[in-house]
Amino acid sequence: MNIQLTINGQVLAATLEDSAAARDFAALLPLTLDLEDYAATEKIAQLPRKLSTTGAPAGITPAIGDITYYAPWGNLAIFYKDFGHATGLVKLGHIEGDIQVLRGRGPLKARIEAVGKN
Repeated sequence: MNIQLTINGQVLAATLEDSAAARDFAALLPLTLDLEDYAATEKIAQLPRKLSTTGAPAGITPAIGDITYYAPWGNLAIFYKDFGHATGLVKLGHIEGDIQVLRGRGPLKARIEAVGKN
């Protein structure tokens, strides 16, 4: 599924994985979230509810641009820097193109919505 994130007027295109967690996340859309910086590596936001992690690996090594779900905390995490393997992290999708807006300081207001299906 294709989605878009609108942050500070900039639209970022992304594609969700074909997984239980990603489908569960897609069912929440559209969402407006406040993204806060975490560890100068990722932007995080609380989701309205926990997502299904059925069939998900125990953890992943996220890449820059990955949209993920951190199951222990129940939050969305979008990586703008490389990070090592993290147990409990589930990949939901990936942002295509420039993610510079995610490096902005302070909380960022993000609108996430579906734009069609593959």
